[in-house]
Amino acid sequence: MSVSHAPARLLTLGRLTSDGGRGEIERMVAVECPVAIEVDGFGYAVMMMTPERLEDFATGFLLTERLIDGADDILDIEPFAAEAGWIVRIALAERVRGRIRDRVRHRTSDTSCGLCGLSGLEQIARPVANRPPAPRASVETLFAVLGDLRAHQPLNARTGAVHAAIACTPLGEVLASAEDVGRHNALDKLVGALARQPHPGADFILVTSRISYEMVDKALIAGVGLLVGISAPTSLAIDHARTHGLTLIALARPDAMLVAHDPHGRFA
Repeated sequence: MSVSHAPARLLTLGRLTSDGGRGEIERMVAVECPVAIEVDGFGYAVMMMTPERLEDFATGFLLTERLIDGADDILDIEPFAAEAGWIVRIALAERVRGRIRDRVRHRTSDTSCGLCGLSGLEQIARPVANRPPAPRASVETLFAVLGDLRAHQPLNARTGAVHAAIACTPLGEVLASAEDVGRHNALDKLVGALARQPHPGADFILVTSRISYEMVDKALIAGVGLLVGISAPTSLAIDHARTHGLTLIALARPDAMLVAHDPHGRFA
């Protein structure tokens, strides 16, 4: 299998039309390839993802996995290309090394949904250190950011196949953004970017996907007050947001949005 190490490839594809026409077209296609995460010599997970900004991804992934508490717990991150994809080798500070050893010792399976290595259902309810702050953005700001969303999706503009996660100030200024074929991966890249270059002004995160439990969980780790998604939420996502006090807005479109949880009465 030939694996591209760029985020997109130009391919020639067949094209059919409703009037019976047949032909060929060149199109940019989003790259998806395996990325192996190795932590202190342990093979921890293999993620199918877009192979760019792997340092940001690894940092965010380890944060949302609760394997580290901050970017300074990482001594070294070394991504390198392999024949079948990428390998990211990570060295952790001594004070957190016991976490990876314990997780690997008890793990039963891997998933790509942000719940890697858990050995039982009781472990899904993982602790959240701090309750999120009250969001400060206005409804008008949210609609303005939605209206400008495409400007922050350059890879999706080329391929039409990737998700985005965007962190904004209360006034809607975009502080950081990330794209990936996997919605979880895009959010982990954003969480990692915020941790590696802290943005105290980050008020809310917008994701171009449905909102599931793990997306809420990652937003809680990012420390923002509000998560906005352009698709629908799941029941567990709403429950998780309500348990921990995260403001949650879903089905966010240019003309309307659904307030799934508003503990501070900001959008009442």
